[in-house]
Amino acid sequence: MDDRILQRVASRGILQSLTKEELELDRRPVTTDPRPARVQAWVRFGAEPLLVDADLCMWTDRAAAIRFRVGDQERRCWVWSGAVLRDG
Repeated sequence: MDDRILQRVASRGILQSLTKEELELDRRPVTTDPRPARVQAWVRFGAEPLLVDADLCMWTDRAAAIRFRVGDQERRCWVWSGAVLRDG
């Protein structure tokens, strides 16, 4: 994703993340990776979807916690596992 486009879209909407109820972290095992894999993931700023380059930090059987940069700012959110694209 072109950084200028990412910054423009990010400035127009709030980064969406899955809710506590959707994640069910109190009932689902969570795996944390000390060396996060590089992935691409679909995120939403407001209603606008974007495919970003990200680090896959944690996951459950349904969801993934990612981090990515928008300019100088690190952003973090939870997305559904189907929104994460891995190489190969």
